[in-house]
Formats: sequence, structure tokens, C-alpha cells
Amino acid sequence: MEGIIVIKCGGSTMEQLPDTFFQAIAKLQGEGKPIVIVHGGGPAINGMLDKVQITPQFVDGLRVTCEDTLRVVEMVLCGSINKALVRRLTQAGAKAWGASGIDGQTLIAEKTTKPLGWVGEVKQADTTIPLAILGQGYVPVIAPLSVSADGSDAFNVNADIAAGAIAASLSAEKLVVVTDVPGILRPLPDGSKELVQETSADEIHQMIADGVITGGMLPKVQAALDALSQGVNQVVICRGTAEDLLAVSAGEAVGTTVRMNVIQPQ
Repeated sequence: MEGIIVIKCGGSTMEQLPDTFFQAIAKLQGEGKPIVIVHGGGPAINGMLDKVQITPQFVDGLRVTCEDTLRVVEMVLCGSINKALVRRLTQAGAKAWGASGIDGQTLIAEKTTKPLGWVGEVKQADTTIPLAILGQGYVPVIAPLSVSADGSDAFNVNADIAAGAIAASLSAEKLVVVTDVPGILRPLPDGSKELVQETSADEIHQMIADGVITGGMLPKVQAALDALSQGVNQVVICRGTAEDLLAVSAGEAVGTTVRMNVIQPQ
């Protein structure tokens, strides 16, 4: 299937997404544009962890997931968050179908060797379920849980990483990472910041080394690099307003566009 756009919605932005965001997706779907949504749910997970008296912990922007946390993550992401997104899409006039990376072994992972607990490193992304849902005229809405190859273990996966893996497996035209900032921001000598409108893999590695890209932006750019290395044409990091989504679909520049290599003007 050609022209697929994978949209990753971060947990910190979902409660702020206006009706027009979902209406824009419904409009694109109505025009025949295949859309796949991968979502996070960090604030909702933290809220539930607080209720059960578990203190959230993070390393380099990634959630540390003990066994008790994993149960909360699965309940929140596959349950309340996933179905809330499906409802909002339906209300906006779109056809949506909720699933997770566990369903159909869409995301097969191995437990990370990093000190993150039950967090998976994605080894394979299977397109069968997303393509089947798209083929029936629905928007797949995918929660970033993964499963071991033998099905015995479930793992939490950072939503940015999950979205990058799914976009790569679908040979997506674009991966759009919706976040709470307009894109990658570079500090200026006067203390202000400027938006990096277009960048490349090499420039991102340099910005990481220089400390320009840190914290929660790290998994976003890593997902972008992984997706680009596996054939996705471009990754756009933006606020994800309705205007942004329609502009991205039309090939217009918004936020930060990441390509494997940026051709400099002569």
C-alpha cells in the first residue's frame, strides 16, 4: 500500500489535541489517504501509577518498567487511552480500529539490556494487522506494547520507537511525530531558540553530541533515524495541529523535517 502516513501522538499532547486534529484525520481518510496512528500515554500512566503508589522513573527519556508498572502500562495504553482515541476519531467522522503491538505479534521484541526493566527492543515489526485494518477502510490506532517471539512475555516500548519501527515496516511515505514543541529547537547566543526547519541524520548526531538534543527529544530523533535508515522517505517533528497535518499531507514544510541527507543549495 503506497502513500501511508504514520502519525505518532505523544501522551503529553493527547489531552490537548483539539477536535480539528481528529477532523483533519477524518478528512485525509475520506480523501483515500492511508493513516496509521501510534500513541503514547505518559501522563495517564503516571496518574494511575500515583493512584497505586508507584513512583515513575526514567532514564534518558525512557520509562523504567518493573512488573507492576508493566501491568499499569498495559491497562492504560491498551484500554482507556486507545479507546479514547478511537472514540474521538469516530466522533470526528473517521473509521478507527484499536489494537496494540501485541496483537498479531505486530511488534516482536527482546528485553533490553539497559537498566529499564520490562522494556523491549523491537526486533521485528509485522505489517499484517495494520495492513488488514487499512484494507477494511479503518485507521489503525496502535498502542506501543510488544511481545516476545514465543509470546510468553510482554514489553513496554517507547511510543516514538514503536512508531518508527511500524513506519519502516510499512515503507511509509512519512512519519509524523506529534509533540508539545514545534520541532527541534537550537539555542542561540542571546538565549532564545530557533526552529531547525530541515536537518539530516549526520546533523542530528552532531546535535546530540553538542547537547542540543536531550531528554524526551532523544527517542524521537532515534525513531526518526531508524525509520529513515529502513526506507521511510522523511520524518516530520511538529505540534500536529490540523493545519500541520493537512500541510504535511500536501507536502508542505512544517516543524522539523528530517531526511537521511539534506542537499545543500549551491
